[in-house]
Amino acid sequence: MKTLSTFPILVLLGISAEAAQVSANPSPSAAAIVAKIQRADYEGDRAGLERLYAELAPLAGSKETGSRIRYWRGFAMWRRALNGFNDSIDPKELEQDTMQAVAEFKEALALDPAFVDAKVAEASCLGTLMFLSQSNLPRIRELAGQYRQLMTEAKAAAPDNPRLLWVDGANRFYQPPERGGSQTEGLAIYARGLALARAQSKSGNPLEPSWGEPELLMNLAWSNLHKAAPDIPAAKQYAESALQLVPYWHYVRDILVPQIQNAK
Repeated sequence: MKTLSTFPILVLLGISAEAAQVSANPSPSAAAIVAKIQRADYEGDRAGLERLYAELAPLAGSKETGSRIRYWRGFAMWRRALNGFNDSIDPKELEQDTMQAVAEFKEALALDPAFVDAKVAEASCLGTLMFLSQSNLPRIRELAGQYRQLMTEAKAAAPDNPRLLWVDGANRFYQPPERGGSQTEGLAIYARGLALARAQSKSGNPLEPSWGEPELLMNLAWSNLHKAAPDIPAAKQYAESALQLVPYWHYVRDILVPQIQNAK
């Protein structure tokens, strides 16, 4: 998965009221596909993400789990786009994948308007689209308004959601002080998110998003490497901690760690 380093607003445990009605025992096929999607993301397997996105399609009509299936379909395309930045994929293809992810997250929210993780994920995708629309100022303004609305709603509903803090930390890291941001503020948000990710309780339902700890470690590693006064030992420690959790993470293992080693 591509780090938020590539673009400033990227990127991403809130459980909605309706989520309590979602079956705690989803079909084995759905849970198995979701697990494969998360692994394919870490491995940078873009073809696999597209295939798994399609494999979830027959399950999207479920009344009990439809909003979560839509979320994971969106997640697959979201991460296919982010991984594409590592592979120098055509920006038009990255935009198409991201738009497809946005459509799935919107469907998830239509089924469960209180689904905070779908709002956070959609907001992160809008950040990607802003980056891809740098020459189109009117579109950036439109997307920025949608981004702020989703993040405002998510923060009001679940301020301690680690994935929300993963997205918000990147935004704050790049925002100038006059707009409420700073590198110090961004790092503090990441650190808070990491503590919350480590403390969060699991719902027991594999369709409920609970990722975040490895991603926050990755962003702390990248941010410590690239802040105004780089902290190379901290960057190394965070990257190593991320790999302890996900040893097969292509981006951290094959791209970020060598960058840290070269910086030393």
